[in-house]
Amino acid sequence: MNIDFIRGVIPPIVTVIDKNERIDEEKMRRQVNFVIDGGVHGILAFGSNGEFYMVDEDEMKRGLQIILDETKGRVPVYFGMGTIKTRKCSELARMAAECGADGISVLQPMFLKPTEEELFRHFRSIAEAVPGIPVLLYNNPGRVGYSLTTSLVMRLSSDVENIVGIKDSSGDMTLTSEFVRLTKTDKKDFKVFGGKDTLIYGALAHGADGAIATTANMFPDLVVSIYDTYMAGDLKRSLEAQFRLNPLRLSMDRASFPVATKDMANMIGLDVGEPYRPTVSSSGEVLDFMKKRLKEAGLLE
Repeated sequence: MNIDFIRGVIPPIVTVIDKNERIDEEKMRRQVNFVIDGGVHGILAFGSNGEFYMVDEDEMKRGLQIILDETKGRVPVYFGMGTIKTRKCSELARMAAECGADGISVLQPMFLKPTEEELFRHFRSIAEAVPGIPVLLYNNPGRVGYSLTTSLVMRLSSDVENIVGIKDSSGDMTLTSEFVRLTKTDKKDFKVFGGKDTLIYGALAHGADGAIATTANMFPDLVVSIYDTYMAGDLKRSLEAQFRLNPLRLSMDRASFPVATKDMANMIGLDVGEPYRPTVSSSGEVLDFMKKRLKEAGLLE
């Protein structure tokens, strides 16, 4: 299986919706082109910032088809999921594969506290439902309440052929580096992606293959420059780009998740609409602080 294309900066693209919470096709296509024009190396549909947990299955399929159609093969398109039930995840994976997705990203089950053996069987079953399609694990302990262990990830990497990588959003650089150290072998080039926008440079320095980065929705050229300059050997410029990004990303923490991404995107004129209810757009001091950081970065007049 060729997985050389799995690399670089991949935005978990925002799901642009209208007032009836239906995907706004025109604006969704515009966002696809915006991030591609900014130089991203792929697009993740229905990641955490794509609000997958809010979207009905038929809308997910429609949204994925819109993204694939507008992308036209210019970059790989990955499909994200985080359903608890193994069978439902397998069904969604098959749907994405049939639509033409280049890869699948699977979050560990939320709310539950599965054993390591249960998690192994869960991820293996999903991967076996889409043989030949690359599957990326998604570790997000902050949202789920527990972390995938290095022993589990090593076992999945070695025992399941098409589980080929992981996005680690733990923010624990030791854990990210251990995923790199323990999974990249002569037999398999397991792909490790950083999931914290403020630590892209650090993840790359520890051998990661790229980042799945929220801020690439708004500042794709800036985020991509961290990766591109690092890979070109210009570590000074890469770190400078990282430090330029960090105040912007940190200013988003004052808003509720995942509202901040759409807040900031709308502030710079991208018009990505409202979040799904019950979350609502930010106001007052939260927006003022983000605006301040945008102005300091020269990204807002």
